[in-house]
Amino acid sequence: MPGKRSKLQEDTHFRVLRLLHDNPEMSQRELADAVGVSVGGMHYVLNALVEKGWVKLGNFTAAEDKRRYAYILTPKGIAEKAVITRRFLARKLAEFEALKAEIAALQAEDGEDGTPVRTGER
Repeated sequence: MPGKRSKLQEDTHFRVLRLLHDNPEMSQRELADAVGVSVGGMHYVLNALVEKGWVKLGNFTAAEDKRRYAYILTPKGIAEKAVITRRFLARKLAEFEALKAEIAALQAEDGEDGTPVRTGER
């Protein structure tokens, strides 16, 4: 069973792959802001995705600054994105169901209409 750290890492990879699929020209800074990590952290994530063969670097030819890159998903990256998406969705649905159960339990504890129940009453 994957640990919390690997789940967070996979969630980050999922979000980056999803963003890059639609916006390959996003800068590391823009990706970092969108995902909620530091620019250095995003650099690390992108290097890991390139190393895995899920993303390749290409020059962003429309940019005046020729140092800008486009981060393009490879066929392997697109396939992995589909796999990660299914796991991400299953995890989020499980979290949603657990949250619904917790809310229902709290509502039952607190009274159906949201008013606090005093000890000994009901």
